[in-house]
Parts: sequence; C-alpha cells; structure tokens
Amino acid sequence: MFISNAFAAATGPSSPTDALMSFLPLIVIFVLFWFMIIRPQMKRAKDQGKMLEALQKGDEVITSGGQVGRIVKVSEQFVSLEIADNVVTNVQKSTITTMLPKGTIKSI
Repeated sequence: MFISNAFAAATGPSSPTDALMSFLPLIVIFVLFWFMIIRPQMKRAKDQGKMLEALQKGDEVITSGGQVGRIVKVSEQFVSLEIADNVVTNVQKSTITTMLPKGTIKSI
C-alpha cells in the first residue's frame, strides 16, 4: 500500500535506422579488429609458410628456442642444424622463425 506499482512506458514503433545505429558500434569494432589484428596476422603466417617452404641446405636460421645454426639437411617435417663444428641437432621445421643473411654466423 505504501509502494506503488511501476509500469513500463509505452514505446513507439522503432525505425530500421534505430536498429542499424544499435549495431553500428559492433560493426566498427569488427572492422578495426580485422584491419589491425586479423589481417596482419594472416599475412605474417603466410610469409612464415613461404619462408619454411624455401628452406634449403646452407641457409642460416634462428629457431624459436634461440638456436642459431646452418641447415645441413632438410626433410618434410625436420631440419638438421649445425650449431657448432661437427655438432648437429634436429629441430622441427615449424620452430624456425628467422632466416639470416649468409655469413651472419661467422660474424657472431
């Protein structure tokens, strides 16, 4: 008796422009994510794949673990790296992150 009932106010018909304006911020955020995050990441992944396909014997590379070495043998999934004189390690091809210019290892 002391508390009165609250009723919702009557709403008028909403127009299609109102519906579009409510989704506009979501559309803008998606477009920004696409151009600032998704698209550059796809380009980087494509470039990384091309680099891995182009690996050949004699290339100097850096792995994701930080090993620097010269490629001795390339197979489909693995690469043999010579990290020192007569020291060869096998790593997965996907762990190679950077291909160095020729002669970089001698200058280190």
